[in-house]
Amino acid sequence: MIKRLFFAATLMLAAVSSTAGIITNGAWLPSGCGAEPSVPVIDQGSVDAYNQSIKAINDWQQKTNAYNGCLIKEANADNTLIANAANDEQARLKASIGKIQAETAAAKAKLDKQ
Repeated sequence: MIKRLFFAATLMLAAVSSTAGIITNGAWLPSGCGAEPSVPVIDQGSVDAYNQSIKAINDWQQKTNAYNGCLIKEANADNTLIANAANDEQARLKASIGKIQAETAAAKAKLDKQ
């Protein structure tokens, strides 16, 4: 049973980790969202140039919203993965502690009878 649970958890980890973010020098970045869109520059040279700048800004806003949505989704997935992995590890350690405490108590009880 434990081996099956471990295998299932490993498969889930492998599936989720393929879209997990990357931590470099203490900074987290998403790995599956592509590059962050570059902020456009407003060209004030002429009315036509300004209008083209506004079109570029509108396009940038749409791309930035999509990037931000992807970033949030990936960050939430990473948070969930980390929390679940930590909870599973804590449960495993708690079980190990409980087992050794029970074995110690049983050994003590046995020796007390002698």
